Amino acid sequence: MLNLNDLQMFARVVESGGFTAASRLLGIPKQTLSKRIAELERVTGVRLIQRSSRRFVITDIGQEIYAHASAIVIEADTVLTVIAGRLAEPTGLVRITASVPTAQHLLADLLPQIALSYPRLRIALDASDRFVDVVGEGYDIALRDHVLPLPDSDLIQRTLGVDEFWLVASPYYLGPGGTPETPEDLRGHKGIDSGLGGTTLALRHLDGREVTCVLETCFHANESTTLVAAACAGLGIVRLPRSICLQPVATGSLVRVLPDWTAGLVRTSLLMPHRRGQLPSVRTVADMIGRHFATVLMPA
Repeated sequence: MLNLNDLQMFARVVESGGFTAASRLLGIPKQTLSKRIAELERVTGVRLIQRSSRRFVITDIGQEIYAHASAIVIEADTVLTVIAGRLAEPTGLVRITASVPTAQHLLADLLPQIALSYPRLRIALDASDRFVDVVGEGYDIALRDHVLPLPDSDLIQRTLGVDEFWLVASPYYLGPGGTPETPEDLRGHKGIDSGLGGTTLALRHLDGREVTCVLETCFHANESTTLVAAACAGLGIVRLPRSICLQPVATGSLVRVLPDWTAGLVRTSLLMPHRRGQLPSVRTVADMIGRHFATVLMPA
């Protein structure tokens, strides 16, 4: 039976002008090449090369077979190019899970841009604050916001950045009661928070000082967009990640309270199962998320 690898070796020998040069090109011992060409001649029943110590001559039939063999080599190279291009081009479905705030404030504008850049790519985002079994539920990428270090796991883990919490409020709320200038001035102010009852704030000054104070909650919601809306409506002071505060602060809808103090830190990490993380589509989406988050979050 004709061996296509032998035809490829024959083409390379002809193109190289001899066994020695072809051996260097292919990284195959000269003796092995000679044996494979001899086997090709045995299978075809024709002499392809006239060998002597001084001359290397391709026979007439050898020239004809070389024309076909070189075409096979070109087609094989084309196949490899197609495969390499397909592996390099992001295609298929990438499933992402993220918290609701991360989805709303950091992914909502980014993911459509990624989809437009790679038409063969499909993205499915699950925005949820529930516990997710990344591997068991078949997710390719998980984005986690956490205060404490994540537990060790078999997942690939990349820290994307750190977000600090700010205290912000509407200028309409601060007008009548005045803007607090010290943590002690927060006493008596109304708080908006995701927790019921009193809101305990652990504040840290730029110089490293730390204090704890309590805001009495007047409005509770477990969703950040609602918290922002409540603060803009003038209900009270709210504690939110800096990335969520930037736009309403820039437009003047909210102003920062105690700008020399922060109310905690949260890290954002990207997790991927090892096998899924090797797919070009998953790597591309993960890298674009990482670059985008680096422009919004602070370095870890």
